Formats: sequence, C-alpha cells, structure tokens
Amino acid sequence: MTFRNTILTLVALAATPFANATIDIDEAYARATPPNATTSAVFATINNDGDKDRVIVKAVSDASAVVELHDVIMDGDIMQMRQVESITIPANGSTILKPGSLHIMLLDVKEPMLEGSKIDVELTFANGEIQALTVPVKKVMAGMKKMDHSHH
Repeated sequence: MTFRNTILTLVALAATPFANATIDIDEAYARATPPNATTSAVFATINNDGDKDRVIVKAVSDASAVVELHDVIMDGDIMQMRQVESITIPANGSTILKPGSLHIMLLDVKEPMLEGSKIDVELTFANGEIQALTVPVKKVMAGMKKMDHSHH
C-alpha cells in the first residue's frame, strides 16, 4: 500500500464515526415481560439534527426471534397494532417511539426480559447505515390496555 493510499484510507475511516452524527437516541428502553409473556417492545425518542429525513427500515435484536417495526391505530374504541415498513425521523425533528404508538416490537422473546437487565438492538436506516444501542429493560404497564395483538 502506498503512502497516498494509506492516507486516503485513514481519512475515510476518520469520517466513519460522523456517519450517524445527525441521529441521537434518547430515553431508549425495552418493556419488561410479565411471567410467560413472549412479546416486548422497545421505545425511545429519536432525534434527527440533519437536514434530510432519516428512515429506519429494519431492527434486529438477539433478545427475540422476530423484530418488527409497528404502529398502533384506533379501530373504533380498540387499539390495534400494525406492522409498518419503516419509521421516518423528519429532518431537524424527532420521532417518539412509545406505548400506544410507533414502537419496535419484539416477538418470541428468547428469555424473560427482567427489569434492570439490558438488551442490544440494531437499527438499519434506508441509506444502509446501522446504529447499535444497548437499552435497559424497565417495568412499564401504562398504555397497554385494550390492545388487540392480532395482525391484520
């Protein structure tokens, strides 16, 4: 490798940490599971300080066999979850993942998710970037009443 190629490689690698600089994830957590439960969810506030919308197209976690992006809609007086293709974080804005709204659904959790533990989650954006995070597991029950967990 020539000196010039070495410098170009170092410059390219130095820019890598800034690839996700416009996305900041705050207050992320996963919901603790009650005994024998097989589902959980990840919630967070995702901030985009960039001048372009950012779009999450996939999430994965070793904590569950299936991870899906979800939203909740009202069907009459019943809340129903729906899988969505993506979650958009608007330019210079925020998207809140919360109970009863947009969230990352963990289906077929591999073991009980106990309060105080942590899980790893990777978010893949439409541009191919991946952002890894470790989120604490918290006991949260609000917003889960009258939820229809069937997928239509």
